[in-house]
Amino acid sequence: METMPFIVAIVAIIGGLFYSAYEQKMKLKMKEAQHKNTGVDLQTQEELKKLKERVAVLEKIVTDKNYALKDEIDSLERVG
Repeated sequence: METMPFIVAIVAIIGGLFYSAYEQKMKLKMKEAQHKNTGVDLQTQEELKKLKERVAVLEKIVTDKNYALKDEIDSLERVG
């Protein structure tokens, strides 16, 4: 009966190791799944970044004083 505590301890240690290995395996699977999903997200983010840059350039052009002046001159030419 004196060996019973040792057997229980060994079983608990082995069980803990198996659980730890299982937990690591699940974390790895989750990271791989996230990596697959972020591939699309990265592409979408890159496209969004390019579109934001284009919008910024267009806003800069439209709010430029020379553009407004040209627009006013064009409107005067249409009236005259």
